[in-house]
Amino acid sequence: MLLKLKHIPIVLISVLAFSCGGNKSDEIDTQDDLNEIQSGVDSQKISAQNVFNAVPSRNVIIDLLQKSNAEYNPNDLNNPDEVGKYNIESAKALNLGVYGSDLNATNVFEQTQESMLFLKCVNILAKSLGVSNAFDEQMVNRMEANKQNRDSTLAIISGAFKKADSFLRQNGRPGSSSLIVAGAWIEGLHLAISSAKETKNEAVIIEIFNQVESLKYLIELMQSSNVSQDAQYVLTDLTALKAEFEKSQAGKKDLSALSSIDKSISNLRAKIISPK
Repeated sequence: MLLKLKHIPIVLISVLAFSCGGNKSDEIDTQDDLNEIQSGVDSQKISAQNVFNAVPSRNVIIDLLQKSNAEYNPNDLNNPDEVGKYNIESAKALNLGVYGSDLNATNVFEQTQESMLFLKCVNILAKSLGVSNAFDEQMVNRMEANKQNRDSTLAIISGAFKKADSFLRQNGRPGSSSLIVAGAWIEGLHLAISSAKETKNEAVIIEIFNQVESLKYLIELMQSSNVSQDAQYVLTDLTALKAEFEKSQAGKKDLSALSSIDKSISNLRAKIISPK
C-alpha cells in the first residue's frame, strides 16, 4: 500500500492529533480535566496542553501546507503492516501517537482510503491499551459520514485522542499518555523535516526551529509522568535533541542547519517504530 509521502510541510501534524486549535472552550475543558488529576506535581508541567499551546494552530499549519505546494505521497509514514508487532505497552503508546499523526496527514491531504487504513491501526493499538472507547464504532461512523469534510474529521480525531489522554491519566497511567503525545510529536517533526528537505520552503524550516519551545514542554511532561523504564530512551534522546535545537538557535536557520536535528529525530523515530 505505502503510496509515498513526498511533500508534507505540516510543521507539527502531531498537534492535529490531539488539539485542533481555534476552540477556546475546548482548551479550557482540557485544562480543567488535567487539573483534576495532578498528583503532587505542578499541573502546568504535566499538562499536555502546554505542548499543544506552544505549536502553531491548525490554520497556520494548513496555510503553510497550501503555500508550499505540497503533494501527497506517504512513504514517510509508518508501515501499517507493522501495527500487530508492537507488544509492550510503551511501544503501543508511542506508535499510537505515530499512527495518529499519520492519520492526520492522510486527512489533511483528503486521502480517504488511506485514512481508513491508518484509523484501523489506531483502533488496534487503542484497544490493546484499553482505550478503545475513545475510538469506538460511533467514532468510526462519524469519520465515515464526514469523510468529505477535512475540518470535521480532524475535529473527530482530536476529540478521540483527548478522551484517551483523559482516561489514561485518570486511571493512573500518565506515562502511557505522555508516550502517545511524544510519538505524535516525533512523527510530526519527522514529517516536517522531510517536507523541508523536499520543498526547501523557508517558512517550514523556520517553523521547525520554533518547535524547541514545544520540545521543552514535552520533556517536562515526560519527566513528570512516570514513563516506564523501557521507554526512558525516548526522554534521553529528546533531551539530546533539545541541545541540538539550542545549539542551532544562535546560527542561521536554514536547511543545512537542520542536518543534525534531522539525524537525531530519524534515529529516535527508527527506534520507536521498530517492532518490539
